[in-house]
Amino acid sequence: MSKSIEEIREYFSKDRYAADTGAFIEEAHEGYAKISLVIEDKHKNAVGGVMGGVYFTLADFAFAVASNTDCAGTVSLTSDISFLGVPKTQKIFAETRLIRSGRTTCCYSISVTDENGSPVAEVKTVGYHTVPRESK
Repeated sequence: MSKSIEEIREYFSKDRYAADTGAFIEEAHEGYAKISLVIEDKHKNAVGGVMGGVYFTLADFAFAVASNTDCAGTVSLTSDISFLGVPKTQKIFAETRLIRSGRTTCCYSISVTDENGSPVAEVKTVGYHTVPRESK
């Protein structure tokens, strides 16, 4: 049975780093998540740009939400991030989609964009199901 967005938000509120960073779960269901973040001064580096770690944190949290919404126990094995541009808006989004989920591993694609849909970063994450699942 799928969880409501409120139940998902409550569960992932325990992810203190993402919560303290300002990540907000916009949408989520098994294999999909859309996370937003409003850029603040605390997210900026010495030259005024957004720290790359902010984009990665948002993408990693999107992966966590998408891969653990209905059944907890999936962790990241590897992630590869490509920085593509700078946001033109104060709000950014990480949207993740399941590429494939097998019995013990899964692969997700995460796009980080600004409010205009302009690409900021692309991430590919391979995860490991700590509890084996049925292939999808």
